Amino acid sequence: MDVALFTLLPEEGLAIVLGTRDRDPFAGRPALFGGFLRPGSDGSATDAAHRLLAEKAGLADVFVEQLMTFSGPDRDPRGWSVSIAYYALVPFGRLAEARPGLAVWPVGRMPPLAFDHDRIAAAALARLGGKASYSTLPAFLLPKTFTLPELKAVYEAVLGTALNDSAFRRKVMEMRILEEVPEKRGATAGVRRPAQLWRLAADRLVEFDRTV
Repeated sequence: MDVALFTLLPEEGLAIVLGTRDRDPFAGRPALFGGFLRPGSDGSATDAAHRLLAEKAGLADVFVEQLMTFSGPDRDPRGWSVSIAYYALVPFGRLAEARPGLAVWPVGRMPPLAFDHDRIAAAALARLGGKASYSTLPAFLLPKTFTLPELKAVYEAVLGTALNDSAFRRKVMEMRILEEVPEKRGATAGVRRPAQLWRLAADRLVEFDRTV
């Protein structure tokens, strides 16, 4: 099993969080978070993905979704292998609680990875970009509460395109995917009034009947 973990760097956009192989094959090479299923304790493959992120990245309670299965004789130099791959999203601020030694790379400058992890990461990025246009998926890269400009910015980062301010606001309001948070973010230099905060109305992924 392998998990591709993504975050959003404040200055450089979408990024991948990587560990380092501590044994052969590919000792010392950056890699996705991987491991074996434990039939005696893992209730499902998704439970195993959450466990691996907790054990190897020090992160719990992050968004995780199954990607696809990768298999064949060329995945691993030790022989034929199969892996159920997942992708996961974590807000950048939560990386402070992660295990030391993790590396964060902008997706455009990702180093060569161990095994077939480059292929898995590419497939995860394609899924993320495709699904972002019709779901709340990008919002899981944000903290629990956020402003509308922050939500728009994360959609733009994942989709790789600029969005019209008024059209984006109208669509998210019409789709009723957000709920207003009573608190507001305090005014800062250059901002005249406190910013309204929002959160997702559902803590699960929601798909739309239109694109953003």
